[in-house]
Amino acid sequence: MAPSKVRVKLLIDTKGKKVLFAEAGKDFVDFLFYLLSLPLGSVVKLLREESMCGCLSNLYESIENLNETYVHENQNKNSVLNPTSQLRVTGIPLLLSDHHESTTREFYTCPNSYGGGHRHMSDVKNMTCPSCQAKMTHVWSYVSPTAASAGTVAEGGGFVKGVVTYTIMDNLEVTPMSTISSLTLLNKFKVKDVAVLEEKVVNLGVDEVLKLLKASLECKTVLTTVFLGN
Repeated sequence: MAPSKVRVKLLIDTKGKKVLFAEAGKDFVDFLFYLLSLPLGSVVKLLREESMCGCLSNLYESIENLNETYVHENQNKNSVLNPTSQLRVTGIPLLLSDHHESTTREFYTCPNSYGGGHRHMSDVKNMTCPSCQAKMTHVWSYVSPTAASAGTVAEGGGFVKGVVTYTIMDNLEVTPMSTISSLTLLNKFKVKDVAVLEEKVVNLGVDEVLKLLKASLECKTVLTTVFLGN
């Protein structure tokens, strides 16, 4: 399934060459909040090809290249290289479906879990069962809910309700939108001539989202940086 696109409307100050704020539905807000649940290893993996600053990419490659001989048998490099978010929420847009974690995870039980009544489970292979001391090697697959299995983004899915449009500031501050709040923002930005304002609708795909994630770690003018290249 191809990654979905998310529609966002920008209000641009053409004179000041900056994005004042954006208007978006719950799909974009859900995705922004979902980014906060990504483990650090997932963020590094996503941004490795985006020239991410710092040494975390080197640390990631060190683990990636480490021979299994030096890794404890009850540890799994994949748990660090491809960590999974602990938040399981349906209805999140699949903007990173080709770049992010698999929705299937493996768990392990001991040989006595079927008929012996042992109910222990681990996400690390070869752990010792507390009940019988046997190695936990029997595989169980857990499939987490996704937008694909839940269908389109619905009122009951995601993080926020779809009863209003949301305002997203250049620094990614998110608030429910209203006519009064929009007027307040225009006053805040000291907009005297509305002729300098331009509305622009953009569709966010994987490339834009990766740029947005990278910019959010580097600056406080994320929307301007991503969509105007400033």
